Amino acid sequence: MPASPLELFRDWHDFYVLAGTASATLAGLMFVAASIGSSIFSEEQRAATNAFLTPTVMHFAAVLLASLVVTIPAQSWITLGGLLGGGALAGATYSGRLTVQLIIRHGFNVDLTDRLFYAVMPFLGYLIALVSAVLLFMRSPASADLIAAALLILLVAAIRNAWDMMVWIMIRVPTSKGP
Repeated sequence: MPASPLELFRDWHDFYVLAGTASATLAGLMFVAASIGSSIFSEEQRAATNAFLTPTVMHFAAVLLASLVVTIPAQSWITLGGLLGGGALAGATYSGRLTVQLIIRHGFNVDLTDRLFYAVMPFLGYLIALVSAVLLFMRSPASADLIAAALLILLVAAIRNAWDMMVWIMIRVPTSKGP
């Protein structure tokens, strides 16, 4: 058993630097894409924005924040477990509400693939992160593998969703027609 979280995550350092950098860059690109597509994001589209655009940015932000927290050198098992657990609980709650809206209430007409990537996968990622936080309280080395798996799930879902939204924006943004 590792003596400290620093020792547990030492071999994971490059993974978290890469995951955090990728998520920060992609979150920034979501802001650019939203500004390009601003002509289609109106008050009538507010519900869709809240269901698709905002959660994708949130998932990128969650990966970034978890990557930052894990790489803080002076963490105790309790503080790391608490910070990751709090974030995972907030993310699971947020994703759970979206899951109810997309799957149970059918708030939007989306296909099965969209339900999987916008709702189910992020919810699963946050639940795995929550289990990892519990394992951190127990000082289990398995927590390192689980938090990495959770962040990969969130990152893959967010990348897919960002691509899906960019295609949706490209189809809808008016273009100037040539002569």
